[in-house]
Amino acid sequence: MKNWMRHAFALLLIFTLVFPLVACTSEQPTAQPTASSEKKETVKEEKTEEKAIKPFEGDAKIALIAEFTTGTHAAQYINGVKQAAEDSGVKLTISDANNDQSKMASYLDAAINQNVDGIIIKHGRTETLEPGVKRAIEKGIPVVAFDVELNVEGVTTIDQDDYMMALQGLKQMAQDINGEGNIVYVFVGGFAPMEKRNRVYEMMLERYPGLKEVARFGNASSNTSLDTQTKMEAILRQYPNKGDITAVWAPWDEFAKGVTRAIKEAGRDEIKVYGIDLSDEDLQMMQEENSPWKASSAVNPASVGAKQVELVLQKLAGEETPRYYSFDPVLVTQDDLPDSPINMDQLHEYVEAWD
Repeated sequence: MKNWMRHAFALLLIFTLVFPLVACTSEQPTAQPTASSEKKETVKEEKTEEKAIKPFEGDAKIALIAEFTTGTHAAQYINGVKQAAEDSGVKLTISDANNDQSKMASYLDAAINQNVDGIIIKHGRTETLEPGVKRAIEKGIPVVAFDVELNVEGVTTIDQDDYMMALQGLKQMAQDINGEGNIVYVFVGGFAPMEKRNRVYEMMLERYPGLKEVARFGNASSNTSLDTQTKMEAILRQYPNKGDITAVWAPWDEFAKGVTRAIKEAGRDEIKVYGIDLSDEDLQMMQEENSPWKASSAVNPASVGAKQVELVLQKLAGEETPRYYSFDPVLVTQDDLPDSPINMDQLHEYVEAWD
């Protein structure tokens, strides 16, 4: 919350991007008729009984349906899911569609047909998943989805507040380069988090007219980081002089890793990189000598996975769960980090907000 006053502009921007959900409720005070204390006590007892939560009996079987599990960020997310499942005594199955939408839909149908107790989803496309998710909800199987928009009643959707993530990183970039310079943008459409981050990027170009996009590329593959590195090397050959490129906006750590390696190998240490997401590998790359990776906005991926398991179990126990759950991202800069390598578990020692 300490960033609230500093980010007045941030709040204004977010409100222009997102129409707030308004829930109108009409609560009137209950009339107090003359009644005996015994009758009041009976009413109180009845209300207590209505709110009682029936715990889930037996070992829960939960299926994780993932669009992809490649990359260190995804690996730490999976570890969070596994650890939460183990701690809760959950029987967990993991299906990796390897970026194949038809496989993802198939895995979802298989989980429903196997009568699992709960389903958690990582990424994917709305049009691919909504039919199966509706069928799961109709069968009484709770669903918690991460980074995919599903307009299905009863589903809880988790995100990392992608608007704020993009705003934090882009604002840091604009400040570091005094709002001027040639920008390379790594982007792939079709993913809910990427589309949200792109909306902020487009608005920030209007906010800082001195920023000029000179190149845009990107795709998601089985080896996104390597593909990004290869394409960034081509961009560097296209713009060979110092000053041709000021900074790179890479709103996914697989993108940021690829461009960072390409820039380092080309000896173009004047170019700054700004990203989204963090993992152990990402932190160590930021800490390397003369690393161009200057800042990244992130949420602990293990916490996201663990929260999904927690919410599914709450649904199974009959507890009320939110329709939306959004994490608060934290901007981590290169200056925040020590000289010696650290991992995600140690990050809170150097970035207070991370804790």
